[in-house]
Amino acid sequence: MANTTVRGALSIHGTNPQFLIEKVIRSRIYELPFWKEHCFTLTAESLIDKAIELNSIGGVYGNQKPTQFKCLLLKLLQIQPEKEILVEYLQAEEFKYLRALVAMYIRMTFRAVEVFQLLEPLPIDFRKLRERSMAGYTLTYMDEFVYALLTEERICDTILPRITKRGVLEETEGLRPREGHQLLGEVDSVVF
Repeated sequence: MANTTVRGALSIHGTNPQFLIEKVIRSRIYELPFWKEHCFTLTAESLIDKAIELNSIGGVYGNQKPTQFKCLLLKLLQIQPEKEILVEYLQAEEFKYLRALVAMYIRMTFRAVEVFQLLEPLPIDFRKLRERSMAGYTLTYMDEFVYALLTEERICDTILPRITKRGVLEETEGLRPREGHQLLGEVDSVVF
């Protein structure tokens, strides 16, 4: 079935990975023609083609209609691609919406240390991203999106799982201290 998590999928944060998307939104996604026509049989490899076609990020718009970005995020949660595949997708600089999608997936599903190790290098990406929301389209940038993933509780109408603060991870998990504050100016009080 297209609406079930792949057999043998690991539990994420103690739950079925799909449950990281709220039930109401998940139900609306399952009813969308885009989901039924384009996401039904997607695999880790074929998902790339759909992600490349994206023209915006976002959660819901209009009358609480989920965006294609949110649909593909749910599909990623269903199929649970291998970590190596996701890292390769993240490295694909030419496809900014694929990179944004994978960054969001990594933030939602990976351990806190891995999230910081994989996403912190991305703020050197200053490309523009269109964000679709209830208010219409707005403009944001990849570095702002990644910063929000690391600091905010809710992105693209999705409640993100709690993440351990960077300072705590440096002390307990051996995460290397950040080198400088390239994008954050000289603000030392900012803690991821």
